[in-house]
Amino acid sequence: MRYDRVQRTLVLVLILNLIVAAAKAIFGLMAGSVSMVADSLHSLFDSLSNIVGIVSTHIARQPPDHSHPYGHGKFETVGTLIIGAMLLLSAYWIISEGASRLFSRETPAITGITVGVMVITLLINIFVSTYERRMGKALKSQILIADARHTTSDIFVSLSVLGGFAAVWLGYPLADPLIAFGIAILIARMGLMILKDAGNVLTDAVVVDCEDQVAKVVSSVVGVKGYHDFRCRGKPQELFADIHITVDPQLSVVEGHAIAEEVLARIRAEVEGIEDVVVHVDPDEHRKGEDMRE
Repeated sequence: MRYDRVQRTLVLVLILNLIVAAAKAIFGLMAGSVSMVADSLHSLFDSLSNIVGIVSTHIARQPPDHSHPYGHGKFETVGTLIIGAMLLLSAYWIISEGASRLFSRETPAITGITVGVMVITLLINIFVSTYERRMGKALKSQILIADARHTTSDIFVSLSVLGGFAAVWLGYPLADPLIAFGIAILIARMGLMILKDAGNVLTDAVVVDCEDQVAKVVSSVVGVKGYHDFRCRGKPQELFADIHITVDPQLSVVEGHAIAEEVLARIRAEVEGIEDVVVHVDPDEHRKGEDMRE
């Protein structure tokens, strides 16, 4: 089942993110590097976002009920929204810590161990991001793709921290808090992108353009003269749509209904991601002169 695979992926990523966050925090505090500690916070929020993902996908997998007749799929989107908000909060904290370090003028202690920890955790993050992004695309999971984007930003953050270490070692201690500011901007940008994507789903914006596929399916159904007013909402792999088809006005209600049922079945079977579609039947005489859309 799709949600089972999403949750297994999130659990694996959670374990790896906790290891990365702990290593960065311990050695960052030992070295007094605000950028490294900031990076550990980012990794910790990666872990918290994994937990949010696990909880939200557990709810999203529940079948439709009286309170949620369209299912619980949007809880995955709500979880994605929470991840975006968490990123903005972490960006605020990093800016505050960077400002404090900028005025205190403390210099982090750069050692081979701290550099080694950053390099190792960087490699882990590269693996996590690649794996999670691949699984997110394969499973059409909004929350996995968002979390992979979060982890990808962590890779660039880690590279920035290593750059800060180099600058401090070369005699530019102010580089460390300044790079922390850069980290905060990067995290805030990622958070806003995630909020935008989640917001599009929650406000029923078009997130998947599948009308061409639907038109091809509808045009192949015997008895359908044309279609109009196709609409689609939802998120990838869980789309809800409605469409009006035109048929010969001389057909009986039973015959028109049979054609609509075939259209519904064919769309659900052949158009990826369509969970359900409502098919309205209109007499063709109401749309004279209109051909099937190509």
